[in-house]
Amino acid sequence: MTKQEIIAKYKQSENDTGSVQVQVALLTERINHLTEHLKENHKDNHSRRGLLKMVGKRKGFLQYLKDRDIEAYRKLIADLGIREVK
Repeated sequence: MTKQEIIAKYKQSENDTGSVQVQVALLTERINHLTEHLKENHKDNHSRRGLLKMVGKRKGFLQYLKDRDIEAYRKLIADLGIREVK
């Protein structure tokens, strides 16, 4: 999916590009892409560090969403196919 398609799918209002749901969806797409890259390039430690930073950032967004709106959180993780935040 392209960035514009992801924003269109997860936006909350017409001009929404920065809500938590959109940011989590965009990070998930980048994480999945980088994971595939690292399967072939397992010695690329610079990209691995970026991946870990993205995963940590996504975890923070998910924790924020879970604290604020549990239903939106549950719907988002089910839609993206990711695990719950502990």
